[in-house]
Amino acid sequence: MGAAILSDLTTEALIPATAVVGIAFALVQWVLVSRVSLSPEKEANGAGNDKNGDSGYLIDEEEGLNDHNVVVKCAEIQRAISEGATSFLFTEYQYVGIFMAIFAILIFLFLGSVEGFSTKSQPCTYSKDKTCKPALANAIFSTLAFLLGGITSVVSGFLGMKIATYANARTTLEARKGVGKAFITAFRSGAVMGFLLAANGLLVLFISINLFKLYYGDDWEGLFEAITGYGLGGSSMALFGRVGGGIYTKAADVGADLVGKVERNIPEDDPRNPAVIADNVGDNVGDIAGMGSDLFGSYAESSCAALVVASISSFGINHDLTAMLYPLLISSMGIIVCLITTLFATDFFEIKAVNEIEPSLKRQLIISTILMTGGIAIVTWVALPSTFTIFNFGVQKTVKNWELFFCVAIGLWAGLVIGFVTEYYTSNAYSPVQDVADSCRTGAATNVIFGLALGYKSVIIPIFAIAASIFVSFSFAAMYGIAVAALGMLSTIATGLAIDAYGPISDNAGGIAEMAGMSHRIRERTDALDAAGNTTAAIGKGFAIGSAALVSLALFGAFVSRAAISTVDVLTPKVFIGLLVGAMLPYWFSAMTMKSVGSAALKMVEEVRRQFNTIPGLMEGTAKPDYTNCVKISTDASIKEMIPPGALVMLTPLVVGTLFGVETLSGVLAGSLVSGVQIAISASNTGGAWDNAKKYIEAGTSAHARSLGPKGSDPHKAAVIGDTIGDPLKDTSGPSLNILIKLMAVESLVFAPFFATHGGILFKLF
Repeated sequence: MGAAILSDLTTEALIPATAVVGIAFALVQWVLVSRVSLSPEKEANGAGNDKNGDSGYLIDEEEGLNDHNVVVKCAEIQRAISEGATSFLFTEYQYVGIFMAIFAILIFLFLGSVEGFSTKSQPCTYSKDKTCKPALANAIFSTLAFLLGGITSVVSGFLGMKIATYANARTTLEARKGVGKAFITAFRSGAVMGFLLAANGLLVLFISINLFKLYYGDDWEGLFEAITGYGLGGSSMALFGRVGGGIYTKAADVGADLVGKVERNIPEDDPRNPAVIADNVGDNVGDIAGMGSDLFGSYAESSCAALVVASISSFGINHDLTAMLYPLLISSMGIIVCLITTLFATDFFEIKAVNEIEPSLKRQLIISTILMTGGIAIVTWVALPSTFTIFNFGVQKTVKNWELFFCVAIGLWAGLVIGFVTEYYTSNAYSPVQDVADSCRTGAATNVIFGLALGYKSVIIPIFAIAASIFVSFSFAAMYGIAVAALGMLSTIATGLAIDAYGPISDNAGGIAEMAGMSHRIRERTDALDAAGNTTAAIGKGFAIGSAALVSLALFGAFVSRAAISTVDVLTPKVFIGLLVGAMLPYWFSAMTMKSVGSAALKMVEEVRRQFNTIPGLMEGTAKPDYTNCVKISTDASIKEMIPPGALVMLTPLVVGTLFGVETLSGVLAGSLVSGVQIAISASNTGGAWDNAKKYIEAGTSAHARSLGPKGSDPHKAAVIGDTIGDPLKDTSGPSLNILIKLMAVESLVFAPFFATHGGILFKLF
């Protein structure tokens, strides 16, 4: 079969070393961002060294403003946003902490009861002639892995939020020196988050495997089954982060837009709007903290799915550590590739004009994909034997190393295809969004119709891309092929996160510029950064949804194998009823999250109206609004409303598996996967298109756009209504659905031993 070139010892050194390099690079980027001062004294002393060509002094359009006051105002607003975001996340984590403790106990009780809490060794699941560690050990270590995954996910989200709130005002101040300076500050800040998350996720997983190995020894089957708890912990926290953060940000956004822009005709992020601070806080807790936890969960689950299948293939049977850790080596190579790619945006090429922003971000995706393809080839060549076997539903399938290369590569390139299709349907540079904007001529109703049609149509090519990658990767390497294809899609996660986080940071920067009373030219620059960020955020969501589909399928395959299901026959009533219920779940979940945003937004609208009507001088700008009350409304609503959707997702596999058994549960997982992916892509792209249609009219960069404007015109008001409807679709329901499909799959896999032994109580009774 041919041994791998890379030794086990080298592998054990390379993976943590790469993670440390990633963390070090993130810290360097943070130091560079921190050089932009929020102190007026340092600001004055620091003028004069400008790499961007606009001279070091504050540029002409800033004349008439007191520079000292601008910096002080920016610092005050930044502090308010940071304090609001930190306060919300601490409140959210208190509730999530209680859930983690309860669910950890459930994992221990369910898995421990498989063998009656026996401490005796048992026959291995896949090799009955061998002896494995007791089920009680699996229960303990799965619980520990769950807690580790949950804590890492929470830390990832929290660090992302702190970095974003640290960088937002600095991006605003740099916009005075040119759009290039502002872009680099926002992008470097995103890179800090991307590299910290990718490196921390890899390092914690690697350390967990090595610590667990001290107990498990040669029982790799038990070891990697327990490690799946890491993915479950990561996605559980991501669900609450995405739903809670999404409800928070969209309640504030909808309230601010409907009253401020539509009713009172004041600009976006106007300091007179009582909901403006809550809106900017929401960008950080939803789009940054929630998104960070979400992509960490995807990474953890795809790694765990690949490791579980590998442990019962020749890699695990022969105790070939280097080949076994192939998924982690792919992630390590991804960190190095993303590091090089980031330098293209921050050092090798310089942004000098607004129209260069979006191409620069797209270039990041293309460069990282091309470099990563070569990186995958190298890792595959040095880490895998020339021929090996992969577990394929009870039989061992012979696979060659070049076939595995194609599995990872097709996942990587499918991600790029999904990204570019998403960009085509959500960027206002192309006809689909321009058509949506044009439909605003005849009012909000036609805008909504065109936007919905765009979202439905945008599903077609991504689904074909996902289907092609599934077919090719399964043909080559069965379920392991699908798992590593998902990993391929996520291999450039550091760059993907940098691009994703850049959007909310730029959005916040624009809000701070407006609130600090900076000139119109500065706001135009931050709006250009934000518009590009909206498109890249949609691309990031496309990646997340595509990878979630592949991860979910890989986990589904591992679950079916672990639960000893020989075939999943859709003509069997047990399976078919599961399919129907599973396909319904994304609709139920979306209804709950949309209603939650609506209820919270209703309270916000009433509060904003109350303040405009009762605070004398608020519209004139002589009195200050009560920002704190709006922040409190968003916080209370999101904490209260995130629990029912979270409970639906977490309890469904437990209830179905326990009462109806593994066959019905397999139907539920398949149904939710097929249905959820379509709704998630459609919702995200519809919302993104409505948002950029509004920005297209506001920017007025073409004759067509100017004919629809300016701000406050009837077409613009129709576009604002479309954008408001799209907010919960693109930032709450859509992104949360990808967590639903993968979380139910990984939870089913973790609890599979219990369901296989004690599940299907109702069918056993009747």
